[in-house]
Amino acid sequence: MTEQSRARFRAEARADQPDPVLLCVLAAAEHILAPSAETPEPPALDELVAACQAALDRHAAAVRLAVAERAPGTPDEVAALLAAVLGGRERFHGRPADYRRLESSLLPDVLRRRRGLPIMLSLVWQAVARRAGLTVHGIALPGHFIVAVGGPGGGEEYVLADPYHGGRLLDLPDAAQLTRAAGHHFSPELLSPAAPLDTVHRVLGNIRSWAADRPEHARTQLWATELALLLPRHPAQLRLERAELLVRTGDFLSGAAEMDAYAEILDTFDPKAAARTRHEARAARHRLN
Repeated sequence: MTEQSRARFRAEARADQPDPVLLCVLAAAEHILAPSAETPEPPALDELVAACQAALDRHAAAVRLAVAERAPGTPDEVAALLAAVLGGRERFHGRPADYRRLESSLLPDVLRRRRGLPIMLSLVWQAVARRAGLTVHGIALPGHFIVAVGGPGGGEEYVLADPYHGGRLLDLPDAAQLTRAAGHHFSPELLSPAAPLDTVHRVLGNIRSWAADRPEHARTQLWATELALLLPRHPAQLRLERAELLVRTGDFLSGAAEMDAYAEILDTFDPKAAARTRHEARAARHRLN
């Protein structure tokens, strides 16, 4: 199942218009479809994808019904409608405790629980709005993902909303405050729509960070790193992270080989780091004795 989902992940990531929803479902499949004591026979991949698409379609149908009843014309009215349906009636929101749960970064679980990290709730807003014929873009503020809501016709006017807080409207000072709280300087360029693959890379980064703080979940960090490496653009440092995780999870030879390959890249611009990496590779191989 992993081979099947990863093949689809890689193909979708290289599509002309990659679908971040599908990519996030395929990423979640790494965890949800893994057999465990609780679910010895997990659902099939196609069933998981279909269930998520059906959930988003149901929410979009509710939004379309509300649009027909209210006929919103301005971005403020559209944002208020989405907040009433998704943040209100459907109760999509987040809480501080969600940052401590892996499920908050797995789209199928976010759709089931109606809870998640800001980036996942923003993705739900985007996906539902697109199905309902509305314009919503993800905005990748440092530390806190939000959305920009445009008019039904896709005009240039927009308002900012925070799906994590049920769709609370934000002004520019609010956006600047969120940015400063993450230790960054605010600039208007930060309000540019996030590219789909950048969103997926950030989702995988959140999973990697969650697992990195919990050594017992090294295999979760490993699959998130391996998926990030399947994206067309990724930091070369991820190769070393994968190598170290392979060693940590007991695959000493593969990890050492990856370290040696990464050291060859380092040779041209950081020979000292290359030497350290080769030393780590030798240490990994010695653990077989």
